[in-house]
Amino acid sequence: MAGQHAPDAELDLAPILETQGLVKEFRGFVAVNDVDLKVRRGHIHALIGPNGAGKTTCFNLLTKFLEPTRGTIRFNGADITREAPQQVARLGMVRSFQISAVFPHLTVLENVRIALQRALGTSFHFWKPGASLKRLDGRAMELLAAVGLENYARMIAVEMPYGRKRALELATTLALDPELMLLDEPTQGMGHEDVDRVMQLIKQVSANRTILMVEHNMKVVAGICDRITVLARGAVLAEGDYATVSANPAVIEAYMGSESNEAAAGGLSGSDDARPHDTELVL
Repeated sequence: MAGQHAPDAELDLAPILETQGLVKEFRGFVAVNDVDLKVRRGHIHALIGPNGAGKTTCFNLLTKFLEPTRGTIRFNGADITREAPQQVARLGMVRSFQISAVFPHLTVLENVRIALQRALGTSFHFWKPGASLKRLDGRAMELLAAVGLENYARMIAVEMPYGRKRALELATTLALDPELMLLDEPTQGMGHEDVDRVMQLIKQVSANRTILMVEHNMKVVAGICDRITVLARGAVLAEGDYATVSANPAVIEAYMGSESNEAAAGGLSGSDDARPHDTELVL
């Protein structure tokens, strides 16, 4: 069930991440238009919308892969609008990507160990003897156990099924000890079994953390998210819990008017290859 937290009890808390008047223009085209976003500490918050709504551009602005045309971004109250991506990551805001980003020819354990090296200040000391990194193995195994991969520790990453690779990405992200995790379509391209597994993993790793995710699969959004922001044409169209936004006439119109007949018949989904059985809600 979504809504693991008690939003009413947290309304007075300062958001962990906040944008004000966020705008991104590309040669006159407004991709993100005056977005005000507040992500509550401890919540799983989804950013959804039909194709072309500006979700990925907004994500790129938040993690500083793009510079905003106007507006401000605050993380833990500090203005990070002009900070570099690596500095934002050091502050505790870490992002995953749509495409699996692991070292394919290293073992699962080695992938997590590389992420843990950052804490030692030896991230780029690849000439260090392997024995010097053994002290990281215990923590690496703890992280693998947290995402159900302890039995895959010695497997070469390229040999793993796709869903397990995404679980490995979660482990390497956790190794950076983020306060806020930004997940970009964490279940994209997965079958039902992998989707269910990753949903449960996200719920598990959300303990003592905040998660902001772009996600097309409405089963995932309905199942684990406390709050949802809907974008359309670069602007915020609606915000609230799943029941609220899924019943909003403007949200229904935005999805129905932008998707194929098949996707529209299936319910709220922003994916071109949406299938009715991938969604929780039938409009």
